Amino acid sequence: MNMRRRVKGVLGVVAVTSAIALTLAGCSRGGDDASGSSAPSPGITDTTVTLGITTPLSGATAGPGTCTVAGITAYFGAKNAAGGVKFGDGKTRKVEIKSLDDGYDPQKAAANYQQLKDSVFAMTAGLGTPTNRAWREAAISDKVPQVLVMTGDPIFSDQKQSPWQLGFVPIYQNEGEAFGKLLASSSAPHKVAILSQNDDYGKGYVEGFMAGIKGASNITVVKELTYEATDTSVDAQLTELASTGADVFFNAMSITPLVISSLNKAQSLGWKPSWFLPSNTSSPGAILQKANDVSVYPGIYSVAFSKAAASPAFANDEDMKTFLSDLKKYANYPDTPEFPHCAWSYMVGATLDQAFQKMTSPTRDDFMKALRSISDYQAPLMLPDTAVDTTKDGSPAVSTVLVQKYNGKGYATVTTWQ
Repeated sequence: MNMRRRVKGVLGVVAVTSAIALTLAGCSRGGDDASGSSAPSPGITDTTVTLGITTPLSGATAGPGTCTVAGITAYFGAKNAAGGVKFGDGKTRKVEIKSLDDGYDPQKAAANYQQLKDSVFAMTAGLGTPTNRAWREAAISDKVPQVLVMTGDPIFSDQKQSPWQLGFVPIYQNEGEAFGKLLASSSAPHKVAILSQNDDYGKGYVEGFMAGIKGASNITVVKELTYEATDTSVDAQLTELASTGADVFFNAMSITPLVISSLNKAQSLGWKPSWFLPSNTSSPGAILQKANDVSVYPGIYSVAFSKAAASPAFANDEDMKTFLSDLKKYANYPDTPEFPHCAWSYMVGATLDQAFQKMTSPTRDDFMKALRSISDYQAPLMLPDTAVDTTKDGSPAVSTVLVQKYNGKGYATVTTWQ
């Protein structure tokens, strides 16, 4: 499907709901959380609640960024069609969504927040570590919830540092450590080459991986290099890493085109290690099947906590059927998603729904208390042995991941090195 048409379609849905939200937001400006009043906070009335999203809808990360809007739009579109969400204060409200494109640019993200903050109840679901960090301190100062955002940066789940924040996806350290532990369980010796993004994203993955292999006598890290998120090529790094002869490549990379080019470059160099790819850049349809024949690699590993829409294993799954139907009907997203962010965003919607049901007053303070009280919640599309738990300080809403290996069609969970 043409990405430009897909982005336009999702934005069309958001534009309609945004018009409604703008009309109603003026009625919800009577409260001040700092005063202790139970008057409504901005962005909520007796009949609606408005959520804001700043996320990349253009540029290299438009695919997953568009998904962060589509999934939550689909979830609450279905809820709205059924009458709305019943809140803990006894009122039933429809959920409106306002989204703005930041192009994965921190300055744009910060400007988008300033544009949205007075007309939304909470900010949510937006993609990116640098973009979410760009306005984190402003959200704390303004006491605006910045919750269930798509970043694995631990700072968003530390209540002391980030009292108005909560991450949704597992922190980067969780993912890296899970793969490290699997590799360490192998009885064979392994040489590992590492390429990571030169920011908190890449550093988090590497930190987790190093923790996972700590004490493993069979693992040797032979070379570690970095790249910048603004780079258009990593060919030089791949050439240097290939010269090590490493049989495992830990690639902590967030830029889709660079992952594809890396898979191709390694092949052209005759370097065929097993790969680790982060959960947000391991999509079979959007990445692996767009690269040259990846079957030349002994294994491509990633981690997951949600069911994959394109996997044949979930073709008859009832949650998956509902999800895909809602995407098509309410988010104007007719194709099977290639990125997991559509499912993650749908799950964000379901988690927010749980929090709304627990709210006893229409304030941001009460919302944060309700949101931090969810435990062992099996959100739609979650894999077995994973769950939403927002009660643990220092942990995001989802902190459990399963290591998976690509089988040519999708990923299957593995518990031993293969």
